Amino acid sequence: QVSLVESGGGLVQAGGSLRLSCVTSGRTLSRYAVTWFRQYTGKEREFVGGIAWNNYTMYATSVKGRFTCSRDNAANTVYLQMNNLQPEDTAVYYCASHRFPSLLPSMRRNEYSYWGQGTQVTVSS
Repeated sequence: QVSLVESGGGLVQAGGSLRLSCVTSGRTLSRYAVTWFRQYTGKEREFVGGIAWNNYTMYATSVKGRFTCSRDNAANTVYLQMNNLQPEDTAVYYCASHRFPSLLPSMRRNEYSYWGQGTQVTVSS
């Protein structure tokens, strides 16, 4: 049984930083991409960034240069380091993973079989 669990969300002032974690279980993380999405209230989930099995990364334009994905395969954990946070970054953040290994991150939500429960990030102005 594959599971993903996010943590690290919270309340931060504009310009601050947070680091989200996504701990996976039930599979060998080193073979899989993990991607981060976020969801504003009443909106569809949108792509934030992802890291492939080979450490290739890709990011949404809105977060490029501020957010960084990294992974620690030994800890079965992928991280999303978020710097210079702004009020428009306020959302619930989810990590997701494909069913199959060796794929690159994708911006398409329907390509992901496994999702975490989400963690709230709130940025005050």
